[in-house]
This record gives sequence, structure tokens and C-alpha cells, in this order.
Amino acid sequence: MDKNIYEPVKCRVIEVITESPTIKTVILKPEKEFSFLAGQFASLTVPGVGEAPFTPSSSPYEKETLEFTVMKAGRVTAEIHNLKPGDTVGVRGPYGKPYPLDFYKGKEILLVGGGVGLAPLRALFFALMHTVKDYKRIVFCCGAKTPDDYIYKGKILDEWHPLCDKLPLCFRITVDRKDEKWKYGEGVVTKTLDGLDVDIKNSVAVVCGPPIMMKFTTLKLLEIGYTDPQIYLSMERKMYCGVGQCRHCLIGDLFVCKDGPVFTYDKLKGKPNIWV
Repeated sequence: MDKNIYEPVKCRVIEVITESPTIKTVILKPEKEFSFLAGQFASLTVPGVGEAPFTPSSSPYEKETLEFTVMKAGRVTAEIHNLKPGDTVGVRGPYGKPYPLDFYKGKEILLVGGGVGLAPLRALFFALMHTVKDYKRIVFCCGAKTPDDYIYKGKILDEWHPLCDKLPLCFRITVDRKDEKWKYGEGVVTKTLDGLDVDIKNSVAVVCGPPIMMKFTTLKLLEIGYTDPQIYLSMERKMYCGVGQCRHCLIGDLFVCKDGPVFTYDKLKGKPNIWV
């Protein structure tokens, strides 16, 4: 029998991590294996409350647990923030198309993320690191409003950044407003693209973050020489039902849930309301 695309997999909450004042990561233990590819998304269900779509933030190669990083922004996300170890939720999916990692092989991969937009890029980063020798280099540009707003700060600063001395890996880290303890860059994330040492002709750029950040990052990438097909945008914020029934995710004639959520900019350019 075909899989029921509407039936969620039952999961037990095993840990809830506070990433920032408005963002938490929920670590789940599915009662049966839940597999996804980097870039795909799933719907997280809180029984008796509702559901909302998110891209998993854990490694696609981790089969025992599943992680979602969620910003508190409404009724369902508020209930997700209230979850405690031992609680039960549901996850249905995965849906959508993943990042085309086979096409990325042999290229320099530029990741640009801000705020909770680092969540989908975290799953992609794990996937890239799993076969890191397949890529010429990985450059990860990370941004947040303040040091306190930085999600995965321990991972990025203490675990991933030190790997730059051993692997073809580079981090460019910034905040809009620094404090006295912050020793990295200051300024919006597009500033990390100034003086970028990347072979643009043999590169792809992957962008995820708030709409205004994605807009100006795309414009900056075009300014420094990237072409429309080289820029990959994650449009997961527009999703709702996940299966092409509600039509809330339409961008022109494109269903984000079925044709995306990963699109190259040439597919979206000229479509209405892509940045809202």
C-alpha cells in the first residue's frame, strides 16, 4: 500500500533547547524511522492544538532522532515552545524537493543564513560535511541581530569554526549589533559577502532567512557576479498544508510545497510577492 501522506509519525520529545529568547530546538525520538533529505520539510503536529511546517534542522544521516528549530510566532509555535521531555507530537512528511547535492559536487558552496534561517542550512551543512571531499570548499556566512540572538552558537563557534584549519571550510560570522564580549564581525549578514574569496564561476549560493535578508542578499550576490541560476532560495516560510491542496503557498504558478521549497532565483524572478 502507498504511504498515507496525511498520517503523522508519533514522536516523543526527548529534549528542548533554548537557542535564543524567541527560538527553541525540539529533539524528537520517532517511534519508527523518519527519513528526509536536506531541503525537504515536514509538518510538526501538537495534538489538540494544530500543526505547522518546518524544515528539519538535524542531519539527514541521523536516523535515531529528529530536530526542529522553531521561532515563537503564533499559537502552534507557542505550544511547541511549551513542550517538555516526555510529551508526544506527530511529524508527517517529508515533502518537497531537496537541495541538488549531486549538482553541487566539485563546486564552492556558499551558505548565507540569518536568524532562524540557519535551521534549514544546518541540515544542509551536515549533509555537505558528510561528503565534504566532494566539494571544492564550503563558505558559511552566518548572521543574527545580536550575540544573544545567535542560534547554534556553541556549535558554530566551538565545534564548526575550529574545523576551518583542517577542512576546506570557512566561516564568516557577524551580528547587527555587537556587545563587549563579541569578537567576530559587526554588521548585517550581507557585509560578509564583501571581499569574498570564492571562485564565483564554479560556485552556488544557498540563502535562507527572513524575507528582507533574503532579498538584499540576493541583490548583493547578483552585484558580485552570481547569476540567477546559481542562487538557491529556501521559501519554506510560505508553506501551509504541505501537499498542494490549500494553495496558500503559491508563488505565481509555482507550489512551494511541491515545486520547492528550494528554488533557484531564475525560477522566482518576476513572480509576485516573493519577498513577503
